[in-house]
Amino acid sequence: MPASASTPPAAAILSGLDAVREWAADVYRDLHLHPELSHQEQATASKVAGRLKAAGIEVHAGVGGTGVVGLVRNGEGPVVLLRADMDALPVAEATGLPYASQATAADGTGGEVPVMHACGHDMHVACLLGAAHLLAAARGHWAGSLVVLFQPAEETGDGARGMLEDGLAALLPRVDVALAQHVLPAPAGLIATHAGPTLSAADSMRITVHGRGAHGSMPQASVDPVVLAAMIVVRLQTIVARETRPGEPVVVTVGSIRAGTKSNVISDHAVIELNVRTYSEETRAFVLDAIHRIVDAECQASGCPRPAEYELFDRFPLTANDAEATQRVAAAFSSFFGERARPLPLQTASEDFSDIPRALGIPYCYWGIGGTDAEQYQAAERAGRVAQDIPVNHSAHFAPVIQPTLDTGIQALVVAALAWLAPPPADEK
Repeated sequence: MPASASTPPAAAILSGLDAVREWAADVYRDLHLHPELSHQEQATASKVAGRLKAAGIEVHAGVGGTGVVGLVRNGEGPVVLLRADMDALPVAEATGLPYASQATAADGTGGEVPVMHACGHDMHVACLLGAAHLLAAARGHWAGSLVVLFQPAEETGDGARGMLEDGLAALLPRVDVALAQHVLPAPAGLIATHAGPTLSAADSMRITVHGRGAHGSMPQASVDPVVLAAMIVVRLQTIVARETRPGEPVVVTVGSIRAGTKSNVISDHAVIELNVRTYSEETRAFVLDAIHRIVDAECQASGCPRPAEYELFDRFPLTANDAEATQRVAAAFSSFFGERARPLPLQTASEDFSDIPRALGIPYCYWGIGGTDAEQYQAAERAGRVAQDIPVNHSAHFAPVIQPTLDTGIQALVVAALAWLAPPPADEK
């Protein structure tokens, strides 16, 4: 039934959801079946560009490699940027879904790996395409400009930077706010916001420590890098346990140690790879400095012949939601979703979305939507087995249920955008 002139803008625009829902679900299934690794999203980008062009949306493709930007100009008014990420992960899918991925691809080292949308980026793309179509088709209910940005390579933390370095800012009008969402292992239909630090900054570090190789029967001739690496791993745990304030969220994880080739050969070096998660730039700097201090001291204590070598990689910025923008989004969600709108706990995951609004000098808000079957989640909660029974992002078993996840994601993007783009009520003009 057509919306009347007095219908609120969100309800009027979302009255078209029935016409979008089926093809958006088809897009999701297609992307899930045909995932692409970071920086390899050519087919995904082509499908996105085609859908945008079909809606009469101005398209800029190939931004930062495979990034796609759509622009809907609708007169004077605010400019809102909505973003979705497109890349998949080197994971072998184990969901058993009829549209489960069996894809493989060459990774950055040239090795063949399985590929899966194990983080929900396929859902993000389908939701943003649906929202873009609805807003483009209902321009009489809002004013300003809408930017829909489909970003590559979020998983490697450099996709947003790549788009910026390729001239993203020059393609856009002056943007007022940037908005994004992520599907999470929470009951589908829920939506959650949080002001301030929301997702952690992340830093991966590769440390090479140098010893002196020797025969395993003559340890006195060596500086054993395995013992050294073990001492470093133990001592690194004290950064969180003894050097940061209780209650300050900090994670230091050693994920890999590599040394030696044979049981009776003492190697001449060891490689340690670790990951750090923090929620403030001050804590981030402190923890990274503490790692250097501990490693250098342990190397000195072991009598290493050479200093340790450090390499930072896969760095993600802190996601700290603007308080005013988040309050505006949260109020819009509360009005539209009612009790389904909740507070979002701190997330120890990381994102590179904030690189874009930070470079543009604008506020931003990033929220979460649930993607787990609600009955399944509630059963796990009653049994005290959420951690064991509910697949999380990056799991081979992770796949959002299509509904109500898809509807919620489309509605959230439209409602949040209208918090800026909708005309004010008559008594506020």
